Amino acid sequence: MRQIVQKSGTRPPWVGLAAAVWVEFAAGNSYNFPLFSNSLKSVLGFTQQQITILGVANDIGESVGILPGIACNKFPPWVVLFIGALGCFLGYGVLWLAVTQTVLNLPYWVLWLALVIGSNSCAWFGTAVLVTNMRNFPLSRGTVAGLLKGYVGLSAAIYTEIYGMVLDKSDTALLLFLTLGLPIICFSMMYFIRPCTPASGEDSSEKKHFIFTQGATIFLGIYLLTTTIIADKLSVRRAICYAFVIAMVIFMMAPLAIPIKMTLFPSSKKPSEPVDSSDQLMSGANESDQTEPLLEKSSLDYRGSFRDSEEGSDLEILLAVGEGAVKEKKRPRRGDDFKFREVIVKADFWLLWLVYFLGVGTGVTVLNNLAQIGYAQAERDTTVLLSLFSICNFVGRLGGGAVSEYFVRLTTIPRTIWMTVTQLIMVIAFLFYAFAVSGTLHVATALLGTCYGVQTAIMIPTASELFGLKNFGVIYNFIQFGNPIGALLFSGMLAGYIYDAEAIKQGVSTCIGASCFKLTFFVLAGLCGLGSLLGILLTIRIIPVYKMLYAGGSFRSLPRSDH
Repeated sequence: MRQIVQKSGTRPPWVGLAAAVWVEFAAGNSYNFPLFSNSLKSVLGFTQQQITILGVANDIGESVGILPGIACNKFPPWVVLFIGALGCFLGYGVLWLAVTQTVLNLPYWVLWLALVIGSNSCAWFGTAVLVTNMRNFPLSRGTVAGLLKGYVGLSAAIYTEIYGMVLDKSDTALLLFLTLGLPIICFSMMYFIRPCTPASGEDSSEKKHFIFTQGATIFLGIYLLTTTIIADKLSVRRAICYAFVIAMVIFMMAPLAIPIKMTLFPSSKKPSEPVDSSDQLMSGANESDQTEPLLEKSSLDYRGSFRDSEEGSDLEILLAVGEGAVKEKKRPRRGDDFKFREVIVKADFWLLWLVYFLGVGTGVTVLNNLAQIGYAQAERDTTVLLSLFSICNFVGRLGGGAVSEYFVRLTTIPRTIWMTVTQLIMVIAFLFYAFAVSGTLHVATALLGTCYGVQTAIMIPTASELFGLKNFGVIYNFIQFGNPIGALLFSGMLAGYIYDAEAIKQGVSTCIGASCFKLTFFVLAGLCGLGSLLGILLTIRIIPVYKMLYAGGSFRSLPRSDH
């Protein structure tokens, strides 16, 4: 067996992970729509349904990542990040010009397109760092996906803190920050986001490093929620607000402590032990090309040297290597590296798509209408609601990744069981919203935010485990397209229409009372019930795959067999 040796001078993957935190903060810019949507409505005179359709544009831009997925396989990460920064500048720049009335009478379709372009930067930012870091940490996919997506979820609370404490709740200042500030952050970090020798999983401190990073993010989440409530409920001086934000920036730099520690106190352990063949399969290691990402090759190549020893004799392996490849190419099985055209004919792929679509499509409907839901239930300051949703979304993403990683290694339970459980909880949350019982608004928001986060955290590693990492960027982004489709159907066509119809009945422009969204929430509860049933079906179907993938408590390759 070959031995994976990190090339001298190659940057450790932890540097890229620390830089990814800041890029993922930028990748959460679409969560700001509830903050500036009221300005679009009041300054430009839009109806609620028009605002809802703009919310759909926001979701389409955020979730349509097929092009970034393809670009990740053809260009280095900095190119993908550069395109995202350019879209952020152009899209939010046009919205800033409209809201400040620097340019008057911009057509509605121009603003719709600008919001698509601006929020589409999320897809370019997120895809670049997620694909790169999952390839750099191939044996910790659930943890890495949960961590990075957790920061995206947490970004809404970070933006809320900046919006309330630094920008004086100015929508125009927020749009200017999105236009200029986020590209600057991206340009500052893009040098550090690059493929490197993947973590082999042999370093005993690796688990401790992940625990430290997760703990730091949890602390940051608690800090953000606490300071947001303090600033909202108490009269806090300007200097204290600035101190809160400075402390927040310091806490966001916590993951950088790991590469600093590794530099100052390098491990004395020498890489003398050979890496298990299954690890090598997942990393696609090639000693002759250490500077390229080690997952560029199929995790289950057809060459005999990348097979488990029990699959064939030494003679068969030598013959396969001598020929260069097995001549008779076999169709990929779940766990192999799939091409996109091979994925879209698989029932498991569409089941995963539907479960995710129903979970995030219903969740994003609440997110897009959170300000109006708050107003309807007499919650005038919706920044606390948005911050609460953000914190719980972060907890769901971080916890979903970590919990599923633990149980999949301990019991080989497919990760999708957690998508099923959380969609059942979402049914309860939607019923809380529908009946609008006093004191349940914040409880429902917390439950929904947590469950919404779990859907994303589970879908990402599940897609990579079933269909491989080679074309993961395209596959993951295609599944994520369920988000804007759900927003269009459930938010644009359902929630917006019912809200405006009820407002007309009341003879007002801003609907008040539980009836504004009651029917919408009943429909969403039913859809999540359907999603949980499909989740059970998917979980049952892929149990054998996970038993083979995680037999013995660690990731291993699937044995090949003839079809």
